[in-house]
Amino acid sequence: MPERSSSSFSPEDEAARILAAVVESSSDAIVVTDLGGIILTWNGGASRLYGYDAAEMRGRPVSILVPDSHRSEFFAMVARLRAGEGVKDLETVRRTKHGGLVDVSITMSPIVDAAGSVVGATKVARDISARKLGELTQRSSEIRWRSVVESAVDGIVVIDERGRIESFNPAAERLFGYSETEVLGRNVKMLMPSPYHEEHDGYLSRYIETHVKKIIGIGREVTGLRRDGSTFPLHLSVGEMTLGAERRFTGILHDLSDRVRLEERLRASEARWRAVVESAVDGIVVIDERGHLEAFNPAAERLFGYRELDVVGRNVNILMPSPYHDEHDGYLGRYLATGVPKIIGRGREVTGRRQDGTTFPLHLSVGETSVAGERKFTGILHDLSARVAIEQQLREQAALVRLGEMAAVIAHEVKNPLAAVRGAIEVIGGRLPAGSKDAGVVKEIVGRIDSLNELMKDLLLFARPPQPKPSLVEIRSLVMSTAELMTEDPALKAVRVDIEGSGPPILADPGLLQIVFLNLLVNGAHAMRGQGSIKVSVDVSEGACHIAFVDSGPGIAPEILEKIFTPFFTTKSRGSGLGLPTARRLIEAHRGTIHVLCPPGGGTTVTIQLPMN
Repeated sequence: MPERSSSSFSPEDEAARILAAVVESSSDAIVVTDLGGIILTWNGGASRLYGYDAAEMRGRPVSILVPDSHRSEFFAMVARLRAGEGVKDLETVRRTKHGGLVDVSITMSPIVDAAGSVVGATKVARDISARKLGELTQRSSEIRWRSVVESAVDGIVVIDERGRIESFNPAAERLFGYSETEVLGRNVKMLMPSPYHEEHDGYLSRYIETHVKKIIGIGREVTGLRRDGSTFPLHLSVGEMTLGAERRFTGILHDLSDRVRLEERLRASEARWRAVVESAVDGIVVIDERGHLEAFNPAAERLFGYRELDVVGRNVNILMPSPYHDEHDGYLGRYLATGVPKIIGRGREVTGRRQDGTTFPLHLSVGETSVAGERKFTGILHDLSARVAIEQQLREQAALVRLGEMAAVIAHEVKNPLAAVRGAIEVIGGRLPAGSKDAGVVKEIVGRIDSLNELMKDLLLFARPPQPKPSLVEIRSLVMSTAELMTEDPALKAVRVDIEGSGPPILADPGLLQIVFLNLLVNGAHAMRGQGSIKVSVDVSEGACHIAFVDSGPGIAPEILEKIFTPFFTTKSRGSGLGLPTARRLIEAHRGTIHVLCPPGGGTTVTIQLPMN
């Protein structure tokens, strides 16, 4: 490089060259104009910003860069320049060579001559498009999120790390009854009833110190306090964020009032229907489509002897005897496959099986419903035992009416001639030699006629028992006198009768009761083969007199026990089979009951219950 002589060096010229280099290398657009706005200089930054090169723009008015929408603004700037005033960091818009608009920040300074007159201006323009785009994006995002927050159905509350409210959306205003201006800057605990009101600041400070989350990031049900002092249920979820160096906590609050009211109504409805089911006299069971029990009300527990806990989840066929036990699942499967009901929506009589294995008659009606898309079947079970017993009793009474009619005929047609035959036989026997074989035959004939006569008496007593003629009867005394009567039979002298307890006199027919007591004592004595003791207990409870006859015989087999009150059924070689059936008829005529129990260890207990009045 040739050396420049010291005599040619000019500090002013060197400074100008340096300044020109700085201006040319600047990233900002730098333009110099005269007082009329004609461009004198145009740097590389201006070319890059506006798209024009320097040759295109020198000598042209700078106003070609100003869009029509900003003309008035431009002329105001020119007026200020001519008055010697500058413009600093004015954000505006300029047009590029290709017709596009660019956001710029302009600083303008007047150029004055030695006399102080304004002769031109420098204009420095910086491209702020990226910043404007960022601000626009940020504003759009802020508007969008504010719109979300403002339009949210749930309340949204933002607090700082000291618990002071910084944001309170319209939904929160509706929830609590405060306007946002009333709560900003106040502690959020104002929205909480006691004891949470007093405890909140401690919770918040402990979290800030320990970072142990108990509700941050978690949702839970809480109670809110309205401006009017009323409380209401809320679901609160809390999130944490950091703005700058400070923590913020956002609470989203969902009003649970409607849900709680609905739950309360559902609970009340469920309790009401459960009370109906639980208090129903009939058994109610619910099964799923696999036949598994899902509900078993107290009446069903009483019917079948199972607890609900023992049957829920088990197949309903445990309540059925064979063959229904084995066939039920097939019935249910065919219905689910074909949709053809055979019992659904109808009622019919079936047989139930208790836990102890006994069976009993039922009326079953079955309904179908759907719960959450699953089929359920509800069975209502009415115990027909009483009805069947009544029907059996009616049949027995009808049979007894016919038997009574027959007995009357027999009494009229047979008993009287039989008495005449007996008298004639005795006359013939009186003419025979004593001790002769024929005399013995005659005696046997008379004995048979007497037995037949006793049978006729028993038949008449059973078929047409006399109406009780009540009088005051002391039961203990009547049992004692009956026992003495029994011991007159030589075959039963060895039997002892022990009587325990006593009671006040009752209204009853002593003659009819003595027939019953004598029958029971004789039966017990025969069961013990004429040896041992019969215990008779008398007590009064619940408005009834209870008389129990207990023997120590071998007891009665179950298959025989169920038939002992059947007329003409007997296990004795010479019995009529009318003793116990007659005893029951006589007791029922007193509005009483008679029951027979045979414990597994042997012996028989016959209990009579008679009303006290």
